[in-house]
Amino acid sequence: EVQLVESGGGLVQPGGSLRLSCAASGFTFGVSDMSWVRQAPGKGPEWVSGINARGGGTYYADSVKGRFTISRDNAKNTLYLQMNSLKPEDTAVYHCAGGRYFNGLPKTQGTQVTVSS
Repeated sequence: EVQLVESGGGLVQPGGSLRLSCAASGFTFGVSDMSWVRQAPGKGPEWVSGINARGGGTYYADSVKGRFTISRDNAKNTLYLQMNSLKPEDTAVYHCAGGRYFNGLPKTQGTQVTVSS
């Protein structure tokens, strides 16, 4: 059974940082491109970032470019999202998913990120 479990969210002040993790199991993580997707309150899902299977190619939405960094540890079957210079508009539930440019809302629990003073 494919499982993706996100963690690392929380409440942070504007300008702060968080690192999200996504623990993967039930499939061959090391050969799978991966993505982060977020959904803000009252809005549709937004693709945030993607990474290829070996980690050599990374891709970002314009809204997070220069502030967020996606990475992965294939030995640990884990995907990461380092988020710096957080803004209130980054407030959302963050999900991980298979594929470099996941379209839609992944069927995972997600982790809540709230940016507020």
